[in-house]
Amino acid sequence: MMLNNKNVILGVTGGIAAYKALELIRLLKKEGSNVFPVMTDCAAEFVTPLSLSTLACNPVARDMFAESAGISHIELAEKADIVVVAPITANTIGKVAGGIADNLLTTIIMATRVPKVFAPAMNSNMYENRLVRANVEKLKASGYFFVEPEEGPLACGWEGKGRLANVSDIVEAIKEALSKKDLLGEKVLVTAGATREPIDPVRFVSNASSGKMGYAIARAAKRRGAEVALVSGPSYLPAPPGITLIKTESAEEMREAAIKYFERSTVVIMAAAVSDFKPKKSYPKKVKKGEVLTIELERTPDILKEMGSVKKGQLLVGFALETDNLIENAKQKLRDKNLDMVIANPPLGLSSEVNEVTIIDSSGKTVCLPLIAKDELAEMILDKVVERLKE
Repeated sequence: MMLNNKNVILGVTGGIAAYKALELIRLLKKEGSNVFPVMTDCAAEFVTPLSLSTLACNPVARDMFAESAGISHIELAEKADIVVVAPITANTIGKVAGGIADNLLTTIIMATRVPKVFAPAMNSNMYENRLVRANVEKLKASGYFFVEPEEGPLACGWEGKGRLANVSDIVEAIKEALSKKDLLGEKVLVTAGATREPIDPVRFVSNASSGKMGYAIARAAKRRGAEVALVSGPSYLPAPPGITLIKTESAEEMREAAIKYFERSTVVIMAAAVSDFKPKKSYPKKVKKGEVLTIELERTPDILKEMGSVKKGQLLVGFALETDNLIENAKQKLRDKNLDMVIANPPLGLSSEVNEVTIIDSSGKTVCLPLIAKDELAEMILDKVVERLKE
């Protein structure tokens, strides 16, 4: 896991969204991180230090001059792998942008050379204030990562941009800040999920694919610096932040979207479980239960084969889901569709959180991977993609 055993300094400043730091600590601990909370005095007016320390399993640091064996801000700065401030106020943004270190949190920020992630939360007029915007842009230019606030109703009764970003998006930004950028400059196209071929307005031919594998690959590619387009069949999964998401239903819709982005892509990873067949006839009204229904099927377009026949320098990766002769059938698919790499996997990965695959590339290399979480598997697949790009 990317955040396992990482030392996260979590700064909390004085805003109504400070209570959301509790959920952020919970998610970071779930990822295996060691969380060291640092609060400003104003933050302690909104959420108690006891709450943060209980969840983090570490004491809350507040006092710049607390008695200790060493200098507290230097000790914390040296142990940090990353500094996260969520929420961060306009006041603290301004202090950091101006090089001011007048409390424990700002001194730690100044004393570290590790990545820093800021998640602002404030009144929308404050966030859009030209001075605040200038400070944000100044810090971005200096390498600070920002997680943009969301739009919606604010605690002050206003409506606008200023709500703290979704906590899961903050975790994703932390992972991105810590990720190697070996796909920087690459344009990656990923397909994900199942397609639906209508029988009538309420029924369809489909499969059990959840889209989790494709979404995990898209998120991992974005973290590693790529510009990512994700063409997805119907899915309940949230849209990954910072990624172009194109939603489709049928195989033909997915083909149109994928082909459009294929031409401008350098890496294409086709993780979608596209239906191989569709009803030859689709009924305009719901077929009643008492009616005799015979469904004649016909083939859907073979998107992967079409891409393999027209590719011009793109690295093309496909998935092969097989119930028998897994490796043999996957190698046949690799040859028939002119792929650079194929990921062979059994049906167990269709709708689960884990998968067990074999990666086979066109040079004959074969790597068998154990049963692992799809987020971890996505990183391993991209490691192989980067190897091929270097070759």
